[in-house]
Amino acid sequence: MARAGLGAALLLATGVAGCAGPTARSAETPPTGCGPVTAEVESMDVTPLDPTPRPALPVTVPSADGVTSTVTDASRILPVNLYGSIAEIVFSLGLGGSVVGRDTSTTFAAAAHLPVVTPAGHDLSAEAILALEPTVVLADDSIGPPEVLDQLRAAGIPVVLIADEQTLAAVPEHIRAIAGALGVAIAGEELVRRVDAEIEAARRQPGSGPPPRVAFLYLRGTAGVYLMGGDGAGSDAMIEAIGAVDAGSAIGLRRFRPLTSEGLINAAPDIILVMSEGLASVGGVDGLLALPGVAQTPAGANRRIVDMADGVLLTFGTRTGSAVRALARAVYECR
Repeated sequence: MARAGLGAALLLATGVAGCAGPTARSAETPPTGCGPVTAEVESMDVTPLDPTPRPALPVTVPSADGVTSTVTDASRILPVNLYGSIAEIVFSLGLGGSVVGRDTSTTFAAAAHLPVVTPAGHDLSAEAILALEPTVVLADDSIGPPEVLDQLRAAGIPVVLIADEQTLAAVPEHIRAIAGALGVAIAGEELVRRVDAEIEAARRQPGSGPPPRVAFLYLRGTAGVYLMGGDGAGSDAMIEAIGAVDAGSAIGLRRFRPLTSEGLINAAPDIILVMSEGLASVGGVDGLLALPGVAQTPAGANRRIVDMADGVLLTFGTRTGSAVRALARAVYECR
């Protein structure tokens, strides 16, 4: 199964060295004099369902890799993937008290105390996982290596893989798959209704004027990794949800591709969108503007840089509605 979205970015990278509240108005081209803005969600934590559902087990469920697993015990859950979305969903279902570990992308407050089982970035450690004695592991194809997951299954631990698709439309299906694997399918439907409503309320429709062009750049300056997102990267779904044009998709990019000055200038973004840690890794806004081609774009000329926390922007979990709302505020409203 091929990795998608940001997972593809990381695979490719290894081969190449105070806003006002949301409004109901339609999207419109943002003022050019706004300057750099940080898109901030209302809360950096998740909101669990209340009351907490009681798992009805055992359940037998299919994994995205075709393996059927039977879950008999959800008292020690390990949710891990590249984006932190699986843990976000488990906590939002109200089962955070049963979670025993986390990945490096799971950064919201309720999970901060948990031990990390991806000490080498995004590679799972079988030893660290087995030491936690999980009764069920939830993951997707964005994390591995596969040999670790096979080792866990050989040790008798049910491993349920969720489909790895980073889009707004996939969020409800991820919730249903995770809730089903934990024996709380009814609670999963309740969470789907809540999240769907929040996403729809946050969406923006294109206004009467030309929509802004937004380019997402994946930056890891310390590793010399500079990529631009395009169709299917996940960033395109967030950009399109606020009524903007994904500049990478507009010039024919798919997923993530190495950033070139020619490509960025051709994309002509009005706004450059980055993750906060990525922006810090290149020395902030001034460091980003020093990268080849950035200053020659409308975004660079106007210092229209929008950053958002790494654990929020491309997570596609239960806080997706809040992330879309925050991005729309940062793009369309000045501080």
